[in-house]
Amino acid sequence: MKGSARKTVQIIIFLGVLLLGGYAVSKTLFASNEGFTKVGDKPPEFTLTALDGSTVSLSDYEGKPVVVNFWGSFCPPCVREMPEFQRQYDKWKNEGLEILAINLSEDDLTVNSFVEGRNLTYPILRDVGRETEKRYRLRSYPTTFFIRPDGTLEEVFEGGMTEADIEERVLKLIKTS
Repeated sequence: MKGSARKTVQIIIFLGVLLLGGYAVSKTLFASNEGFTKVGDKPPEFTLTALDGSTVSLSDYEGKPVVVNFWGSFCPPCVREMPEFQRQYDKWKNEGLEILAINLSEDDLTVNSFVEGRNLTYPILRDVGRETEKRYRLRSYPTTFFIRPDGTLEEVFEGGMTEADIEERVLKLIKTS
């Protein structure tokens, strides 16, 4: 292929890649929230296995303020906030607060090592087939759902949280108890 023909092919390929990339970015940025749980709705029910082998359902906690946090040890903001959730759990568990941390299908050794290394005592659940993640339509990690005692959604927070962020939202939940 001669120089000018090669340059034309390269420009066409570049434009094609640019168009496909632009399409992918726009689909992500302008994704519809249709089907997402909204404030005031009941979040999707789930039954998952905890690290101790017990089964846990969201409905088991009706009547209590519940925080459902989707996390993975591969996610730096998740790693930073897990001890902060533990401190909030220790502070508010006598007020009925429950925290359910749903791991995003990592292997048992990784999850157990992570939990033991950070002395986490709230329930760590396994979403092995990622079905719960799909029902909750997660777009990023971590994502945290704050659920009122009546079982309705107070707020969804996408991204990492500070301890102050967590406590502010937990206090709202406890006040609705």
